Amino acid sequence: MPHQEQPVARGPVPVPVPVIIQTDARDKWSKKIDFLLSVIGFAVDLGNVWRFPYICYQNGGGAFLIPYVLMAVFGGVPLFYMELALGQFHRTGAISIWKHICPIFKGIGFAICIIALYVSFYYNTIIAWALFYFYSSFSSTLPWTSCDNAWNTENCTNYFGKDNVTWTNYSRSPAEEFYTRNVLELHESEGLGNVGIIRWQLMLCLFLIFTIVYFSLWKGVKTSGKVVWVTATLPYVVLFILLIRGATLPGAWRGVVFYLQPKWEKLKETSVWVDAAAQIFFSLGPGFGVLLALSSYNPFTNNCYRDAIVTSLVNCLTSFVSGFVIFTVLGYMAEQRHVNVEDVAKNKGPSLLFITYPEAIANMMGSTFFAIIFFVMMITLGLDSTFGGLEAIITAVMDEYPDFLSHRRELFVLGLVVVCFLGSLSTLTKGGAYVVKLLEEFGVGSSIIAVVFLEATAVSWFYGINRFSNDIKSMLGYTPGLFWKVCWVAISPAFLAYIIISSLLNPSPLTLFDYKFPDWSITVGYIIGMSSFMWIPIYMVYKLVWTPGSLKQRLAVCLRPERTLPDIHTDTLGLTPVP
Repeated sequence: MPHQEQPVARGPVPVPVPVIIQTDARDKWSKKIDFLLSVIGFAVDLGNVWRFPYICYQNGGGAFLIPYVLMAVFGGVPLFYMELALGQFHRTGAISIWKHICPIFKGIGFAICIIALYVSFYYNTIIAWALFYFYSSFSSTLPWTSCDNAWNTENCTNYFGKDNVTWTNYSRSPAEEFYTRNVLELHESEGLGNVGIIRWQLMLCLFLIFTIVYFSLWKGVKTSGKVVWVTATLPYVVLFILLIRGATLPGAWRGVVFYLQPKWEKLKETSVWVDAAAQIFFSLGPGFGVLLALSSYNPFTNNCYRDAIVTSLVNCLTSFVSGFVIFTVLGYMAEQRHVNVEDVAKNKGPSLLFITYPEAIANMMGSTFFAIIFFVMMITLGLDSTFGGLEAIITAVMDEYPDFLSHRRELFVLGLVVVCFLGSLSTLTKGGAYVVKLLEEFGVGSSIIAVVFLEATAVSWFYGINRFSNDIKSMLGYTPGLFWKVCWVAISPAFLAYIIISSLLNPSPLTLFDYKFPDWSITVGYIIGMSSFMWIPIYMVYKLVWTPGSLKQRLAVCLRPERTLPDIHTDTLGLTPVP
């Protein structure tokens, strides 16, 4: 029987939900759970363990949950959902995606990659510190338990299990001196002006970390997707064990009350709302290019909406539960010192993880076991975020230069890891902690928030909210609701602008322990911040200058996406173009 062609309907035809035929050469997740664990592993990092509990108690305890939830609902989750949808629809990384959205904003992709590099320069050093502690924990008596070590000073004061010990402003715990004088050796550095020599012990730890990172990423998401089965799930097992142990400690209830007791008057302070917005933003992590990269390996019809809701909830709940893990121990320490909880909760940042918590662990029954699992948790939390950050760079660059790099992934990943290792060397010096603080404050900080502000504006206003909504409909079969559209167009950009303006108007002085960063270092910090953001206007000028035609024609070309839905999915997924 001869083949008869089916009649083709005339007139406007709505964009149907495509039937995906996975025939392209792009890598893919082996299982859906690999993707979810990778996203959760990236979003749930060391900041969930130390930053959220500290900010929560500092900004009103239980009352802080109100601005936190509001900022998550109207700012963080919509941006998280936007990035997952963009990556899944366009199936490309943070650089190449802009030719599908708004070509003149391609500099955003370059800025994201540079910021991700800066993060890799200091974040992996923090994991190396945790590895140093992990190695040091294999001892019947933890080395930060007593004041009888070579690195201790006359100010070292051990108060656990002792009566009539006076704690003064000059007193230093054994854990603090172990961290500052043995791990970092800060006392042998004069500050950023003279950071001293590289600590070979830390360099060896960092080399081991990057070795793990390389062999987890070199083959693509098929290998990293399997590694996260351990690195993304193990922290939850450890958190549960530490939560149970913390709840049984004497004085734990004091820490919980301090953590959650609402101070409603704090809600009148602008800084509380700024902190809530910044915390949810940095916790969920939109704008780092990671969500774009990870979702780009999904099937076209994957339910990215459900993924965004589930992973955001897991992330926020992890932060909340981590607060109980931290503050039960802080209550125990306050009970032992015979002081108020706020006096032992003054440490923030990595100090909470490397001084306060280890100090409490050292005086628990079974201290060696709890120290080992605590630092294993820290290492795995950090590794997940490193996987995501470097995968963002790898995906972005390989998608931008596929002809040269498509069959050279292993070599490219090796080169990237070597660059990150060399870039981290300054953080391994005896004053390296000051470099870490400077990079953390200025290498990411306002730069990434400004980048995401431009990204959200470009998608909602230049690409167009209707076109973006139709993209989502083509994947999921339904259009996003009015709530999401309003958030993308107005509320989320306003949320980001609010953080940027507040941080610029009220800069906090930069200090670490007793060291006040000099003015010249602040100038260097601003230069570091601008070194990533500047590529956005530079590329805009380049694109306008090199595009032929009148100014009006140039603007039309630079603002218009280069390809449409049928174009993208006929050549990458084997679809039949829409008539």
